[in-house]
Amino acid sequence: MANLRDPYQAPYQEIIAIASEDGKQIELIECFDCIGGGMWVAKHYAQSPLVTSVRKVGTTIRYHITPGSAELPLAGSKFPAGISGAKVSDTEIAVSYLGMGGGGVGASVCRAGAKGVLRAETTPCGGGKLAGSTLHLRRMERVIIGIDDTDTPEVGATWALTHNIAREVEDDNSRYLSHTITQLFPVAQRTKNCVAVAIEFATTEPDVLIDRVQQLVEQYTLSDKTGMVAFRGFDPAPLEEYAWMVKRGEITLESMESIKHYLDIRIGGSGIIGAAAAIPLYTRFDEALELCGNP
Repeated sequence: MANLRDPYQAPYQEIIAIASEDGKQIELIECFDCIGGGMWVAKHYAQSPLVTSVRKVGTTIRYHITPGSAELPLAGSKFPAGISGAKVSDTEIAVSYLGMGGGGVGASVCRAGAKGVLRAETTPCGGGKLAGSTLHLRRMERVIIGIDDTDTPEVGATWALTHNIAREVEDDNSRYLSHTITQLFPVAQRTKNCVAVAIEFATTEPDVLIDRVQQLVEQYTLSDKTGMVAFRGFDPAPLEEYAWMVKRGEITLESMESIKHYLDIRIGGSGIIGAAAAIPLYTRFDEALELCGNP
């Protein structure tokens, strides 16, 4: 007969926290193993006063949180668990959880042992108890790297190369969060499908990360048109209008002038047009894949 190590815990795999430069916005990214638990949490935690939005992205739940503290009017079945506090310092982000019954188990011990947690204070949980925890996480920043035109009509695939590079550069200081393929307007000079890729990271070493990605793209690209650009910041929304221009029609390099100050251009081939367009649509998969034109 099997012996379950701890039959009443379903630990989270990893928890990551990103803060805006001014510390007024937090994105909390929880990587779960139990799908049912992740969906339950997304449903109920959305009611927390500090939570402004909740998104499911692959096997992660992403919460946008406003720093502060809040009383949670917990009630069985209706609002059994939530986020009750969040605080940003220069190097750390602290997040407090509270839950009832099984929700208290998830709010305490299931999160306390996750990768990315520096330290945690938890209260006893289980049965019908009210329980919670405060997790201390490293304060990280978002880096989104756009890449296009690494292949040729004969060989290669940018989507695969970018994923493999992201996995290769990932370490404890730079966590690979997402990979998004963006369908561009199918221009005549395309390789075939006319897509660009954005790879997203949470990092404490942005310059080191971008340098490592650049080195590998330069090593493995098969094209002399390769473009690679990086965005550092909480929200790439200022690039969105440009992205839709690239999805809806053919544009020139001159059209990038208005957005260049948002970007760190590392490899300057004509592929930077699509590389930059992929960045603001990261994790917005349906919009990113929408085909807007067919010449």
